[in-house]
Amino acid sequence: MEEKDCNAGSLLVSFLLGSLVGAGIALLIAPQTGRETREKIKEYAEGVKEKAAESVQKVKSVLEEKKSVLSAAVDAGKEAYKKETNKQL
Repeated sequence: MEEKDCNAGSLLVSFLLGSLVGAGIALLIAPQTGRETREKIKEYAEGVKEKAAESVQKVKSVLEEKKSVLSAAVDAGKEAYKKETNKQL
């Protein structure tokens, strides 16, 4: 399941990066004045910044969730080890 999540995440990131590059190139070669192009680039960059911040926040929340699951598993393993060691004594 985690492998599918990783592949889906990689695919999404690749798609977003391709979209960003394509949109950036389209802005640069469009027949507009310099001022209009700069304004569009500024607006586009602000949108990208917001989307990137959202993506980073989502990744952080997923990592926190995985960290808590892993921590719980480690704690359960330690507890099981202690119980087994006490049985043998």
